Amino acid sequence: MKLPFGISQFTTSPLTFEEDLDLYQDCGIDYIEVCEDKMDEIDPQPQIMALLESGLSVESIQPRLHSVFPLQTQPEPYDSLTRVEAFRETIETFAPHFPGVTFITVTGQAPGGNFKEAYAEAGRFYRELGIIAEANGVSIALEPLNPISMNVDSFICSLAHARRLIDAAASPAFGLCIDTWHLWEDESIAYHLREIAPKIFAVHLSDWRTPRSPRDRKLPGDGIIPLQTFLRTIHDSGYDGIYTLELFSDLTFTDSLWRQPRQTIDMGRAKFAQLWSELTGWTESQKSDAASLNGRISVLA
Repeated sequence: MKLPFGISQFTTSPLTFEEDLDLYQDCGIDYIEVCEDKMDEIDPQPQIMALLESGLSVESIQPRLHSVFPLQTQPEPYDSLTRVEAFRETIETFAPHFPGVTFITVTGQAPGGNFKEAYAEAGRFYRELGIIAEANGVSIALEPLNPISMNVDSFICSLAHARRLIDAAASPAFGLCIDTWHLWEDESIAYHLREIAPKIFAVHLSDWRTPRSPRDRKLPGDGIIPLQTFLRTIHDSGYDGIYTLELFSDLTFTDSLWRQPRQTIDMGRAKFAQLWSELTGWTESQKSDAASLNGRISVLA
């Protein structure tokens, strides 16, 4: 059984799309989260073909425009109908090549701070996108963000609020993305995960320290999140998908995880392998693979 571990292209943001594919294959990565923003906006088909030929399994996709309302970093277009149309186009571009893939979404800001209206509008937009996703044989996962991003990049910052939108969307193709960095302080998480387990479509993995900038995450096990407990809660809920390393960093810091992408991937995989071994009793051959990775890390360090 393969280690259920993947890499988001956000984790290697300074690299090009093509450099990502080469590096991930060289590091023995099986699963990838594609970031559409790294692809050619006019004609992504050659890169889609390269991705298909790479042998990497595409588990999730981050659309170029992945919110129904404006983000701080993506204020335009302001019109939600235009944003929903862009999301639809992304689905229709990728779905024929990657059946069953999950598209990640965040809500964006509540327009004018009107949360009541934002819930109503987002519910309507996600119902529409859920219908489109279902018709194309794919799914959409709503990612609640950390409260520090409240109404900056999302007005949904807890599982309880995410469930409200999932219920409003009322689509079998619309579910949830759990991100350890965003949700680790949510005290109600165990309860909500048990209640909404079948709707968990994706998991993002990283660790927390008090951030020095909006992009300042840690490798799993290097921060203060009780990851073993968190991952056990997710695993025991019945989730059997991929755990995707999604690391935002900041190149202005000397210890930025974006400075040495190969080492970051190797260390992230080895650290997850250790967590997974402790959680599930991973087989001896796979543990040896993890040990080999640790050997590579010691050379790189």
